[in-house]
Amino acid sequence: MAEHGQRFSKGEAGSPPKVAFWEEKMRSPKVICLLLVLVTAAVYWPVALNDFVNYDDSDYVTANIHVQGGFSLANVIWAFTTGHASNWHPLTWLSHMTDWQLFGEHAWGHHLVNVAFHIANTLLLFLVLRRMTAAVWRSAFVAALFGLHPLHVESVAWVSERKDVLSGCFFLLTLWAYTRYVESRVHDAQSTVSRPERTVQRPKSKDQSPKPRIKDREPTVRSPQPMEQGQPAAHHAWLYYWLSIVLFAFGLMSKPMLVTVPFVLLLLDYWPLQRCGFENQKSKVETFLSLVWEKAPFLILSLVSCAVTFQVQRKGGAVSTILSLGARGGNAVVSYGRYLGKTFWPLDLSVLYPHPGHWPAWEVVVATLLLVAICVAVVVLGRQRPYLVVGWLWFLGTLVPVIGLVQVGIQSMADRYMYVPLIGILIVITWGISEVAPRWTGHANLALGAGLSLMFCAALTMRQILYWRNSETLFLRAVQVTPRNYLAYNNIGFYLSGKGRSAEAIGYYRRSLEINPQYEDALNNMGYALAGQKRYGEAFGFYEEALKVRPDNVEVHNNLGNAFSETGRGNEAIEQYLFVLKHNPEHADAHNNLGIALAMRGNLDEAIIHFRAALRFKPNYASAHSNLGNALAAQHKLDEAISEYQKSLLLNPIDAQAHNNLGNALAELGRLDEAVPQYTEALKLNANNPEAHFNLGLALARLGKREDAVAHLREALRLRPDYEEARQQMEALNPGTQK
Repeated sequence: MAEHGQRFSKGEAGSPPKVAFWEEKMRSPKVICLLLVLVTAAVYWPVALNDFVNYDDSDYVTANIHVQGGFSLANVIWAFTTGHASNWHPLTWLSHMTDWQLFGEHAWGHHLVNVAFHIANTLLLFLVLRRMTAAVWRSAFVAALFGLHPLHVESVAWVSERKDVLSGCFFLLTLWAYTRYVESRVHDAQSTVSRPERTVQRPKSKDQSPKPRIKDREPTVRSPQPMEQGQPAAHHAWLYYWLSIVLFAFGLMSKPMLVTVPFVLLLLDYWPLQRCGFENQKSKVETFLSLVWEKAPFLILSLVSCAVTFQVQRKGGAVSTILSLGARGGNAVVSYGRYLGKTFWPLDLSVLYPHPGHWPAWEVVVATLLLVAICVAVVVLGRQRPYLVVGWLWFLGTLVPVIGLVQVGIQSMADRYMYVPLIGILIVITWGISEVAPRWTGHANLALGAGLSLMFCAALTMRQILYWRNSETLFLRAVQVTPRNYLAYNNIGFYLSGKGRSAEAIGYYRRSLEINPQYEDALNNMGYALAGQKRYGEAFGFYEEALKVRPDNVEVHNNLGNAFSETGRGNEAIEQYLFVLKHNPEHADAHNNLGIALAMRGNLDEAIIHFRAALRFKPNYASAHSNLGNALAAQHKLDEAISEYQKSLLLNPIDAQAHNNLGNALAELGRLDEAVPQYTEALKLNANNPEAHFNLGLALARLGKREDAVAHLREALRLRPDYEEARQQMEALNPGTQK
């Protein structure tokens, strides 16, 4: 009988113990892949319940006419030529177009595609690391941490960050293709070495007998292996090489942050591919130079991407020139330290960490000393532990494009920037602990610690996903963990304003402006909220302040035009709309607003041109359909007008005025039986509309329903005592009556 707790059972005499069934299963790549999929999907499924947020999602999806237009030749050309949102990433645009065609405005579909990419990336990371190192469990643990770490929630739960998960997928595919290329090169080199002549080997003495070989539980490195049976012939190595270049190009077209890939490939040449000593006939310098030359196509693509991205971001106004080089350098050093801190203790995460301008000197000094100390330790220990060098330099190097030396945006750092750099730290953690910890705790305790770490990450990730439920929850959390976050206060106000809670919104705008009085978005939004309360005098002041900050802000000019229009200053309103369209000819709102202003002046032909332009740039624009219907009806083009009203009501069935106007067009064509339900619906939506009561009364009178007609005419007069037409109809139906 086996001893209690015995892990292995005896086989035949002299045979090694059999590995426990479950341990063998857990080493199976298929089982590990299945577990990675199930666990990552289980943690991220609540993302499907989240909405779009009012931070970049409108630029990328919800208000982007090209994305919503789907795959047309014009939109594909736009994707490859635009610098919209201050980036050049055509494949990201194409992926959003695909989502919109599949899911439309339903956010759950867009979110689940992000989750699918993240799951795929988790699997790819495991398979690539396993192929390069042959370390199954270590590779699995790195992949599991990658899939569950809270720092990745931003990249997955934010629809606009499709570029992270998409570029991450191409990044890992690039590493896979490059690894296959290296394997093919090794096979090619080994096949060219001639076999030695066969010689007779003397029998070994007893002392020279071969010693039994003890195999490690998992190898720490894996030299490039000869190609196995079934693999492509060695002369196909160049196919993998060019495939890796193509995949890298796709990655750059998804997010230009991947410009550091040539550097990552050189690191992998050092470890775990161990190519630096691969060709013994060359010196180390010659070998290194040949490896660098091999990366030349990758480097060229990186340089082109850098140049294009810089020009696009500078043209889009995203590159800041306010901060000095010293301030940017200080922020870079501190940010490296903060990224490390959030890797090991991922609490108080925020969608935005506002740039402080200048960090206190002591923080810069402490962060610098920390980085120097780690670099020294890596140099000292790295000779025997090359994974330390590779993992640490991976982290430092891949963050360089976004560390803030070239300041883009108002953030000091961002969780999303760690999507690829985190892999380097996870490699250091996993290989380092697996080397040291068993000596102290044993393998069982190591496995327990790994499990607890993954559970901790999963719990924090699930909590972080809840903060992304909508704009209100997201930015309320942001102001909790970053108290002087003026952008977060503004975005909370914007969300509340969209829900009709203008008074609350104004309070948040004021808080934003207390922190940053020159924040143009909050100034514009404050003006819009005040105008909605008919406080036009105050609104004009905020619009003027916003234009002092950025005179060519088209959104401010459009809102200012609306305020002019509402206060009877039609000529000034038209000037504002024309300014907007001069700077942005595709601004649908400005076309619609200009059309209204022209129609009010009787310029119906010009108004119709602008209404149609608004619909060309924003096809699902209910207001523009309704306004176009009004203009066509005024020209007695009633059939066309009815079509536009119907389109408007399909998009916005609760538009009482559109129902009333559709009823008028139908009544004018004598289709009274169809007109009456439209007036009735208009009154269900707005019972205090005297015009709808009058129109319904008139239609009922023409249908011979005198009593019902009188009731509605009487109600019209009650709501508007000076309604002369209603009074005349009442007198016609009831001669001698005044009410």
